[in-house]
Amino acid sequence: MENKHESVLLSEAVEALEVSPSDVVVDATIGGAGHFASLLEKLDASGTLIGIDADADAIQRATEAGKGAKANVLLVHDNFRNLEAILQNAGVETIDKALFDLGWSSFHLTAGRGFSFRAEEPLHMTYGSPEEGTTAADMVNDLSETSLADLIYTLGEEHFSRGIARSIVAARAEAPIQTTGQLVAAIEAGVPGWYKKRRIHAATKTFQALRIAVNDELGALREGLAAAIAKLSDGGRVAVITFHSIEDRIVKSMLRDAAHAGQGTVITRKPIVPSSAESTRNPRARSAKLRVFERSARAAALITSSSLALYA
Repeated sequence: MENKHESVLLSEAVEALEVSPSDVVVDATIGGAGHFASLLEKLDASGTLIGIDADADAIQRATEAGKGAKANVLLVHDNFRNLEAILQNAGVETIDKALFDLGWSSFHLTAGRGFSFRAEEPLHMTYGSPEEGTTAADMVNDLSETSLADLIYTLGEEHFSRGIARSIVAARAEAPIQTTGQLVAAIEAGVPGWYKKRRIHAATKTFQALRIAVNDELGALREGLAAAIAKLSDGGRVAVITFHSIEDRIVKSMLRDAAHAGQGTVITRKPIVPSSAESTRNPRARSAKLRVFERSARAAALITSSSLALYA
């Protein structure tokens, strides 16, 4: 049975985009389809909603959510890093609104792909098929101790990264690490006792680092967001919901650089965060930040393929 998914900052994100009935809107991360359904409600028969997700299950959820919709709906099973090509293939020159919800869906917890450290599952951590590329198991069994430590520290901001890496290498010397349970045991063996008694699970940051690395989430973010900004129409908006400091720094920097380059304006001088009621109801929301950018008329006249070079 799938977990019930609650989209974070649902009303805030949709309201910030100021969707008009005839807009061309991109939901770059369908996930649980909560934002997708809300965006669809804003559109009439003259509007278009393009939904993108690397997870085939998310495409199916959007298919169900889109039944009976007035608007034109295009669903694309792909990574949003390919947004420029996706729009080109669809014959879409510009878009009016775009939403990136960078949180991973609660449905992934029961997908059997190794996202949850509380279940015994194959150690994949891939949004798409594990046969398509590198898995978390490949990384923990193949990377050197130094590379593992650097990855866990950089992408997980884990201060015990060296001890964890050392423990992983020792564990895999006995037998390959193929499941989440084996990885959790190795992680816990590499941290102090008190670290395992905190509210946050000792494996949280290491799992985050591996998930980001396996799916190249930061590279995808840079490419996808750059394409969205470049494709925005005059007055068009892009909204991004982040869930950890690494990706939020990237988003903040990219939107600021776009504004300094004369491409538009950052609407959110400070990020929009969940209300205390939402954070209490949905603990996943606590770290969420919403940032919004609007393209200016001057920049809209200058849309060229070179726009993407700013973020290369």
